[in-house]
Amino acid sequence: MSEVIVVTSGKGGVGKTTTSANFAAGLALRGKKVVVIDFDVGLRNLDLVMGCERRVVYDFVNVLHGEATLNQALIRDKQVPNLAILAASQTRDKDALTEEGVGRVIDELKAMGFDYIVCDSPAGIEKGAVLALTFADHAIVVVNPEVSSVRDSDRIIGIIQSRSRRARAGAEPVREQLLITRYSPRRVRDGEMLSYGDILDILKIPLLGVIPESQKVLESSNAGVPAVHDAPSEVAQAYFDAIDRFLGREVPLRFVADEPQGFLRRIFGSVGRKATA
Repeated sequence: MSEVIVVTSGKGGVGKTTTSANFAAGLALRGKKVVVIDFDVGLRNLDLVMGCERRVVYDFVNVLHGEATLNQALIRDKQVPNLAILAASQTRDKDALTEEGVGRVIDELKAMGFDYIVCDSPAGIEKGAVLALTFADHAIVVVNPEVSSVRDSDRIIGIIQSRSRRARAGAEPVREQLLITRYSPRRVRDGEMLSYGDILDILKIPLLGVIPESQKVLESSNAGVPAVHDAPSEVAQAYFDAIDRFLGREVPLRFVADEPQGFLRRIFGSVGRKATA
Protein backbone atom coordinates (compact mmCIF):
# COMPACT_ATOMS: atom_id res chain seq x y z
CA MET A 1 0.00 0.00 0.00
CA SER A 2 1.39 3.42 -1.00
CA GLU A 3 2.25 5.96 1.68
CA VAL A 4 2.75 9.71 1.29
CA ILE A 5 5.68 11.38 3.04
CA VAL A 6 5.89 15.18 3.23
CA VAL A 7 9.29 16.73 3.96
CA THR A 8 8.53 20.10 5.50
CA SER A 9 9.88 22.97 7.58
CA GLY A 10 8.83 26.37 8.82
CA LYS A 11 11.98 28.12 7.64
CA GLY A 12 13.75 28.06 4.29
CA GLY A 13 17.32 26.96 3.80
CA VAL A 14 17.34 24.17 6.38
CA GLY A 15 18.12 21.33 3.96
CA LYS A 16 14.60 20.24 3.07
CA THR A 17 15.19 19.55 -0.64
CA THR A 18 18.50 17.84 0.18
CA THR A 19 16.62 15.67 2.67
CA SER A 20 13.85 14.88 0.16
CA ALA A 21 16.44 13.79 -2.42
CA ASN A 22 18.46 11.69 0.03
CA PHE A 23 15.44 10.15 1.71
CA ALA A 24 13.86 9.19 -1.61
CA ALA A 25 17.12 7.81 -3.00
CA GLY A 26 17.87 5.99 0.26
CA LEU A 27 14.45 4.34 0.37
CA ALA A 28 14.93 3.26 -3.25
CA LEU A 29 18.37 1.84 -2.40
CA ARG A 30 16.61 -0.13 0.36
CA GLY A 31 14.51 -1.78 -2.36
CA LYS A 32 11.39 0.41 -2.24
CA LYS A 33 9.68 1.83 -5.32
CA VAL A 34 9.75 5.61 -4.76
CA VAL A 35 8.69 8.81 -6.47
CA VAL A 36 9.66 12.28 -5.23
CA ILE A 37 7.61 15.36 -6.20
CA ASP A 38 8.83 18.97 -6.16
CA PHE A 39 6.02 21.18 -4.82
CA ASP A 40 8.06 24.39 -5.03
CA VAL A 41 6.33 25.71 -8.14
CA GLY A 42 8.13 28.74 -9.61
CA LEU A 43 11.56 27.87 -8.21
CA ARG A 44 12.31 24.16 -8.85
CA ASN A 45 15.50 22.91 -7.23
CA LEU A 46 14.87 19.20 -6.70
CA ASP A 47 15.84 18.30 -10.27
CA LEU A 48 19.22 20.02 -9.76
CA VAL A 49 19.94 18.12 -6.55
CA MET A 50 18.89 14.86 -8.25
CA GLY A 51 21.03 15.58 -11.33
CA CYS A 52 18.20 15.43 -13.88
CA GLU A 53 17.62 19.11 -14.72
CA ARG A 54 18.46 18.60 -18.42
CA ARG A 55 15.93 15.78 -18.70
CA VAL A 56 12.86 17.79 -17.62
CA VAL A 57 10.41 17.99 -20.55
CA TYR A 58 7.07 18.00 -18.73
CA ASP A 59 6.47 18.97 -15.11
CA PHE A 60 4.00 18.64 -12.23
CA VAL A 61 1.80 21.51 -13.48
CA ASN A 62 1.69 20.07 -17.02
CA VAL A 63 0.25 16.88 -15.53
CA LEU A 64 -2.22 18.79 -13.34
CA HIS A 65 -3.51 20.69 -16.40
CA GLY A 66 -3.75 17.63 -18.62
CA GLU A 67 -0.93 18.82 -20.89
CA ALA A 68 1.07 15.64 -20.27
CA THR A 69 0.59 12.23 -18.70
CA LEU A 70 2.42 11.10 -15.61
CA ASN A 71 4.38 8.61 -17.69
CA GLN A 72 5.58 11.46 -19.88
CA ALA A 73 6.52 13.68 -16.94
CA LEU A 74 8.17 11.17 -14.60
CA ILE A 75 11.96 11.07 -14.88
CA ARG A 76 13.59 7.76 -14.02
CA ASP A 77 16.73 8.07 -11.92
CA LYS A 78 19.83 6.89 -13.79
CA GLN A 79 21.46 5.31 -10.74
CA VAL A 80 18.45 3.70 -9.03
CA PRO A 81 15.87 2.27 -11.48
CA ASN A 82 13.07 2.10 -8.87
CA LEU A 83 13.26 5.87 -8.20
CA ALA A 84 11.37 8.53 -10.19
CA ILE A 85 11.27 12.35 -10.02
CA LEU A 86 8.37 14.68 -10.85
CA ALA A 87 9.81 18.17 -11.32
CA ALA A 88 8.10 21.46 -10.50
CA SER A 89 7.37 24.15 -13.05
CA GLN A 90 9.65 27.20 -13.25
CA THR A 91 7.20 29.28 -15.27
CA ARG A 92 3.95 28.99 -13.30
CA ASP A 93 2.99 30.28 -9.87
CA LYS A 94 1.67 28.33 -6.92
CA ASP A 95 -1.96 29.11 -7.84
CA ALA A 96 -1.54 26.44 -10.52
CA LEU A 97 -1.83 23.85 -7.72
CA THR A 98 -5.28 22.79 -6.53
CA GLU A 99 -6.25 20.26 -3.88
CA GLU A 100 -8.36 18.33 -6.35
CA GLY A 101 -5.57 18.20 -8.95
CA VAL A 102 -2.86 17.23 -6.47
CA GLY A 103 -5.10 14.51 -5.04
CA ARG A 104 -5.73 13.12 -8.51
CA VAL A 105 -1.98 12.94 -9.27
CA ILE A 106 -1.23 11.26 -5.94
CA ASP A 107 -4.01 8.72 -6.52
CA GLU A 108 -2.58 7.94 -9.95
CA LEU A 109 0.91 7.48 -8.49
CA LYS A 110 -0.52 5.09 -5.91
CA ALA A 111 -2.18 3.13 -8.72
CA MET A 112 1.22 2.90 -10.44
CA GLY A 113 2.49 0.88 -7.48
CA PHE A 114 4.88 3.27 -5.77
CA ASP A 115 5.59 2.26 -2.18
CA TYR A 116 6.41 5.82 -1.12
CA ILE A 117 5.46 9.20 -2.57
CA VAL A 118 7.86 11.80 -1.15
CA CYS A 119 6.61 15.41 -1.33
CA ASP A 120 9.33 18.07 -1.22
CA SER A 121 7.43 20.98 0.30
CA PRO A 122 8.26 24.68 0.04
CA ALA A 123 9.08 26.31 3.36
CA GLY A 124 6.45 28.10 5.39
CA ILE A 125 2.68 28.05 5.17
CA GLU A 126 1.85 29.28 1.68
CA LYS A 127 -0.35 27.34 -0.72
CA GLY A 128 2.23 24.90 -2.09
CA ALA A 129 3.38 23.96 1.40
CA VAL A 130 -0.15 23.38 2.69
CA LEU A 131 -1.06 21.25 -0.36
CA ALA A 132 2.11 19.19 0.09
CA LEU A 133 1.11 18.26 3.64
CA THR A 134 -2.62 17.85 2.91
CA PHE A 135 -2.30 14.24 1.72
CA ALA A 136 0.50 13.20 4.09
CA ASP A 137 0.58 9.93 5.98
CA HIS A 138 4.00 10.82 7.39
CA ALA A 139 5.65 14.20 7.99
CA ILE A 140 9.41 14.65 8.30
CA VAL A 141 9.94 18.03 9.97
CA VAL A 142 13.41 19.33 9.08
CA VAL A 143 15.08 21.81 11.44
CA ASN A 144 18.46 23.37 11.95
CA PRO A 145 19.66 23.64 15.58
CA GLU A 146 18.77 27.32 15.90
CA VAL A 147 15.92 29.04 17.69
CA SER A 148 14.20 30.60 14.64
CA SER A 149 14.13 27.30 12.74
CA VAL A 150 12.70 25.43 15.72
CA ARG A 151 10.08 28.09 16.43
CA ASP A 152 8.86 28.16 12.82
CA SER A 153 8.71 24.36 12.68
CA ASP A 154 6.55 24.33 15.80
CA ARG A 155 3.98 26.29 13.80
CA ILE A 156 4.19 23.81 10.91
CA ILE A 157 3.49 20.94 13.30
CA GLY A 158 0.32 22.72 14.39
CA ILE A 159 -0.79 23.12 10.77
CA ILE A 160 -0.20 19.43 10.04
CA GLN A 161 -2.29 18.54 13.08
CA SER A 162 -5.18 20.74 11.96
CA ARG A 163 -5.18 20.96 8.14
CA SER A 164 -4.11 17.60 6.76
CA ARG A 165 -6.85 15.42 5.28
CA ARG A 166 -6.33 12.95 8.10
CA ALA A 167 -6.96 15.69 10.66
CA ARG A 168 -10.02 17.02 8.83
CA ALA A 169 -11.50 13.53 8.62
CA GLY A 170 -10.81 12.75 12.27
CA ALA A 171 -8.66 9.82 11.16
CA GLU A 172 -5.43 8.52 12.66
CA PRO A 173 -3.01 11.49 12.89
CA VAL A 174 -0.15 12.08 10.49
CA ARG A 175 2.96 10.38 11.85
CA GLU A 176 5.34 13.27 12.62
CA GLN A 177 9.07 12.79 13.05
CA LEU A 178 11.95 15.21 13.50
CA LEU A 179 15.11 15.37 11.40
CA ILE A 180 17.86 17.72 12.57
CA THR A 181 20.32 18.87 9.89
CA ARG A 182 23.66 20.75 9.94
CA TYR A 183 24.43 19.52 13.43
CA SER A 184 27.80 20.15 15.07
CA PRO A 185 28.49 18.66 18.52
CA ARG A 186 31.44 21.05 18.92
CA ARG A 187 29.23 24.09 18.37
CA VAL A 188 26.67 22.65 20.78
CA ARG A 189 29.39 22.30 23.44
CA ASP A 190 30.48 25.90 22.77
CA GLY A 191 26.92 27.14 23.26
CA GLU A 192 26.57 28.27 19.64
CA MET A 193 23.59 26.07 18.73
CA LEU A 194 20.82 24.09 20.34
CA SER A 195 21.43 20.49 21.32
CA TYR A 196 19.15 17.80 19.95
CA GLY A 197 17.80 17.41 23.49
CA ASP A 198 16.84 21.08 23.56
CA ILE A 199 14.99 20.73 20.25
CA LEU A 200 13.14 17.63 21.39
CA ASP A 201 12.10 19.44 24.58
CA ILE A 202 10.54 22.22 22.48
CA LEU A 203 8.91 20.32 19.61
CA LYS A 204 7.99 17.12 21.44
CA ILE A 205 7.86 14.85 18.40
CA PRO A 206 9.95 11.67 17.93
CA LEU A 207 13.50 12.07 16.66
CA LEU A 208 14.09 10.40 13.28
CA GLY A 209 17.73 11.34 12.93
CA VAL A 210 20.55 13.85 13.18
CA ILE A 211 22.52 14.79 10.05
CA PRO A 212 26.01 16.16 10.79
CA GLU A 213 27.24 19.46 9.43
CA SER A 214 29.45 18.54 6.48
CA GLN A 215 30.92 19.96 3.30
CA LYS A 216 29.80 16.70 1.69
CA VAL A 217 26.19 17.95 1.60
CA LEU A 218 27.08 20.97 -0.54
CA GLU A 219 29.41 18.94 -2.75
CA SER A 220 26.79 16.28 -3.45
CA SER A 221 24.09 18.89 -4.17
CA ASN A 222 26.37 20.72 -6.61
CA ALA A 223 27.25 17.43 -8.31
CA GLY A 224 23.59 16.42 -8.63
CA VAL A 225 24.19 13.13 -6.79
CA PRO A 226 22.44 12.59 -3.43
CA ALA A 227 24.93 12.05 -0.60
CA VAL A 228 23.53 8.56 0.17
CA HIS A 229 25.46 7.30 -2.87
CA ASP A 230 28.72 8.02 -1.01
CA ALA A 231 28.16 5.23 1.49
CA PRO A 232 31.33 5.73 3.64
CA SER A 233 30.51 9.38 4.41
CA GLU A 234 29.01 10.33 7.76
CA VAL A 235 26.18 12.16 5.99
CA ALA A 236 25.20 9.04 4.03
CA GLN A 237 25.38 6.91 7.17
CA ALA A 238 23.24 9.40 9.11
CA TYR A 239 20.59 9.48 6.36
CA PHE A 240 20.52 5.69 6.18
CA ASP A 241 20.17 5.53 9.98
CA ALA A 242 17.13 7.82 9.69
CA ILE A 243 15.68 5.78 6.82
CA ASP A 244 16.11 2.54 8.76
CA ARG A 245 14.36 4.07 11.80
CA PHE A 246 11.55 5.21 9.49
CA LEU A 247 11.22 1.62 8.28
CA GLY A 248 10.86 0.43 11.87
CA ARG A 249 14.36 -0.76 12.68
CA GLU A 250 16.12 0.07 15.95
CA VAL A 251 19.27 2.04 15.18
CA PRO A 252 21.46 3.81 17.78
CA LEU A 253 21.89 7.57 17.44
CA ARG A 254 25.28 8.54 16.03
CA PHE A 255 27.22 11.72 15.20
CA VAL A 256 26.06 13.64 18.27
CA ALA A 257 29.01 12.87 20.59
CA ASP A 258 28.89 13.65 24.32
CA GLU A 259 27.05 16.87 25.06
CA PRO A 260 27.49 18.07 28.63
CA GLN A 261 24.90 20.81 28.31
CA GLY A 262 22.76 22.30 25.58
CA PHE A 263 22.21 25.99 24.91
CA LEU A 264 18.76 26.19 26.54
CA ARG A 265 19.74 24.03 29.49
CA ARG A 266 22.78 26.23 30.06
CA ILE A 267 20.63 29.38 30.15
CA PHE A 268 17.66 28.08 32.12
CA GLY A 269 19.77 25.86 34.35
CA SER A 270 21.85 28.82 35.45
CA VAL A 271 18.73 30.90 36.06
CA GLY A 272 17.28 28.10 38.18
CA ARG A 273 20.45 27.84 40.26
CA LYS A 274 20.45 31.59 40.93
CA ALA A 275 16.82 31.49 41.96
CA THR A 276 17.47 28.76 44.53
CA ALA A 277 20.79 30.15 45.80
